[in-house]
Amino acid sequence: MDVGVLVFGLATLLTLVCFMPPLAGRLKLPYSVLLAIVGCLLGIVLHLHGWAPPGLGGMLDSLEKFEISSETFLTVFLPVLLFETALSMNVRRLMDDIGPILMMAIVAVFLSTIVVGFALSSLSSYSLAACLLLGAIVATTDPAAVVGIFREVGAPKRLTTLVEGESLFNDAASIALYSVLVGVLAGHGEMSLGNVMTSFVISFVGGGLAGYAMGRLACMLFVVLRGFRTAEITLTLTLAYLTFYISDHYLHVSGVVATVIAGLVVGSTGRTRMAPTTFEHLTSAWGQFGFWANSLIFLFAAMLIPRLMADARPSDIALLIVLFVATLVARAVAVFGLLPLLRLTGLATRVSRAYQTVMLWGGLRGAVSLALALAVTEREDVPYEARQFIAVATTGFVLITLFLNGISLRPLIRMLKLNELSRREATIRDQALTVALGDLQEKTDEVATAEHIGPEVRERIHGVFDQSLTRLRDSEVRHMSIEERVDVGLAILARREEEMFFDVLKAQLVDWRMAEALLARSERLEDAVRAGGLAGFENAIAADVRYSRSFRAALRLHYLFGFQRWLANELGLRFAALMSKRSVAQRLILFANQQIRPLLGEEATQRIVAAHQRRLEAIENALQALNLQYPSYALWLQESYLGRVARELERMRYRDMLDQSLISGEVYADLVAQLEQRWEHIDRHPPLDIELGAAELIKRVPLFENLSPDSLRAISRLLKPRLALPDQPVLGKDRAGEEMCFVASGAVAVHLPDQTTFELGSGEFFGELALLGEQELMPDVTSLGYSKLLMMSARDFRALLARDAELRERIEKVARQRLRAIEVWRQFSATAPS
Repeated sequence: MDVGVLVFGLATLLTLVCFMPPLAGRLKLPYSVLLAIVGCLLGIVLHLHGWAPPGLGGMLDSLEKFEISSETFLTVFLPVLLFETALSMNVRRLMDDIGPILMMAIVAVFLSTIVVGFALSSLSSYSLAACLLLGAIVATTDPAAVVGIFREVGAPKRLTTLVEGESLFNDAASIALYSVLVGVLAGHGEMSLGNVMTSFVISFVGGGLAGYAMGRLACMLFVVLRGFRTAEITLTLTLAYLTFYISDHYLHVSGVVATVIAGLVVGSTGRTRMAPTTFEHLTSAWGQFGFWANSLIFLFAAMLIPRLMADARPSDIALLIVLFVATLVARAVAVFGLLPLLRLTGLATRVSRAYQTVMLWGGLRGAVSLALALAVTEREDVPYEARQFIAVATTGFVLITLFLNGISLRPLIRMLKLNELSRREATIRDQALTVALGDLQEKTDEVATAEHIGPEVRERIHGVFDQSLTRLRDSEVRHMSIEERVDVGLAILARREEEMFFDVLKAQLVDWRMAEALLARSERLEDAVRAGGLAGFENAIAADVRYSRSFRAALRLHYLFGFQRWLANELGLRFAALMSKRSVAQRLILFANQQIRPLLGEEATQRIVAAHQRRLEAIENALQALNLQYPSYALWLQESYLGRVARELERMRYRDMLDQSLISGEVYADLVAQLEQRWEHIDRHPPLDIELGAAELIKRVPLFENLSPDSLRAISRLLKPRLALPDQPVLGKDRAGEEMCFVASGAVAVHLPDQTTFELGSGEFFGELALLGEQELMPDVTSLGYSKLLMMSARDFRALLARDAELRERIEKVARQRLRAIEVWRQFSATAPS
């Protein structure tokens, strides 16, 4: 095809598409339905445009010459549609409902294929393979066709997530089944349950692994491209196509699943790896890509409808009715039968009856089904009768779902009142509106005074505010219980916290690794509040200051093999994370006092602030323990944080000067370059030195003073430096007789049988009594802070005492004193009244 004709035709279609959204709004039609109507009309006009004037005729000629194949649909448009939908999804919300989503995406597809296949084969002369192939083709639902309706009417987010998630993954199941069955129909394979299931599992799981690997690779490359916004956005576009093509053509796994998983990885992880402002531009760019792809694929597919329906016969109407009823029955069994069973297994949360009804009726079909039917018509090895039957049935079925289900879906959602806010949400909305209108009324008066506007105009404007406020008086927040208000407030603050951490990332106050961890923690906190309210928040803040899995793994390796670098790195990350959390926790308390108080009232705000104050205290305690042990590192973190704030303020100041035309773009670029050079030292992250060398630590133990250099070297080879965390058990009855410990720095608490404790500080040792045979006297010992200990095994201890008489005398002297003290305590305990 001539390139000029191709460009002319695409430009014509995109110009036509520009006017579709506002026209759909005026006609109260779903956007996808209007595209189908326009596409069908275009398909008819293309064959009857001899009457058209030269200019219009040339445009129609260019459209008629488009060579639209199934490969064009699946290779050019499908990766963009899948990636755009996956990129915009909240992965944590998706995982909350992964059970119902996979049920509808996989099990329901198989069920629909079987029901349609056996129903049509029993009522027609077509083979079972052809009918099963048709069932697989029409089993795929179109997210673009239904989600747009959900957004227009304000359907709940969870319902949108369920339908979007199903549509993303059931394309993979349908295409996997299609690939097997079309081969059977063409005589290239045998139809068996084992063959179908094996091919599907390999395709689905392999596609997921390939997509995850390529998504993670792209996230690593974002770090290299950081700061080059256009390059970062371009990489996401190439990722969608490369993931789809490589997985499908080279790895022979599902390109659909791979593209979806890659999009989910970039949407959840990529935002912290990109430059701070890139992700916002990325969302806008992919919104545009998705609009183009969705509009063009619908128009092209609809333009094919007249051609695909050219061989339709009156008898096909009865088969279409059977096809529609069979798919509806199969979907009803999955929605109303299998989803409740899935909930009984504990693998899914409850899906309400209203949601189930919308999921049943909202299974619209679209361009993917038409593309698969077109692919069948292009295969010469498939019998002509089967090709004609599949093309006509698929096209008719898609039209029925678009015009019947699509047009009636909006009234159905409204009838079920799914577009309405809950009582709690409506009350909060009204209270927020009351607060906002009151503030706006005051600001309007200030503007009127400053602009010398007369009292008559002021009264009219006041009347607008007063009328709205009067309607809101009966829906004040006092109708909610205190517990409900506290839960709402905690949820608001949880969402606000995630926004604050993302602002911290955009301001470059932390690096992407830290931001990734902080954002993940804030999302888990929001999930806990959403699920458990105040109790969930309390549990979440306790987990928030716990050590991460990677930290515990690093500590475990340190104890087993003495590795220090990983543990030091984890300590540094914990230090920086606690400082960021403290800053955000303080600002959240201020936000609650200023914004939540007028919204939810005094008592609820006090409870919310008290809960966050407890969280702040837990963070402060955890941070204080690190500050005491590593004061120099704490000072560097404070310097780094303040320097990053200063750098961002300076950058914002230059940006304001540029926006106000005080400086030119060249001057701005030079100032920013100087800024980066001036503050580059704050990005050089010094490692946290945990100082765990045995040769240095034994110098802090008075017991080893005045020993010869040879003795010190021998002892240092026997001692194993270890870091003990606050409240971590060090030695106890379960390890009596295995080791003894020297406290090089820090302190430990010894817990005696009478529930009393005493402390051992730097230079002290413990565990020697058990090694000397008094194992029943071994109390539990815990670290009071980040303590640096020197551990010695029982075998090395005995060898050392046998070799060094002076050291043996020193240890035995302390042991005799402790044994005497224990004996006195026993005598006192025996004679003291109970």
